Amino acid sequence: MGACAKPFIFSLVLLLLISHSQQQMEVSPAPSPACTERCKETKRPNLCKRACGSCCLKCNSVPPGTSGNYDACPCYFNLKTHNQIRKCP
Repeated sequence: MGACAKPFIFSLVLLLLISHSQQQMEVSPAPSPACTERCKETKRPNLCKRACGSCCLKCNSVPPGTSGNYDACPCYFNLKTHNQIRKCP
């Protein structure tokens, strides 16, 4: 192999590994205990846990309690949908 082929192959393998790891991260994990606690009183627990889990992944935290307490986690409070509605329960 030429001197140019080795860096190209290395870059290609690295790109494939990064791509594969991002696909695995997009798989929804089991809800965290914090999200289970936060969503325990909602009428739609599966929807709540999915939204909470998504917010938890982005913010690395969930506010305490079953609702409110957004001051404990500003990131969680500030996440919005495309329609500018709060995303996190």
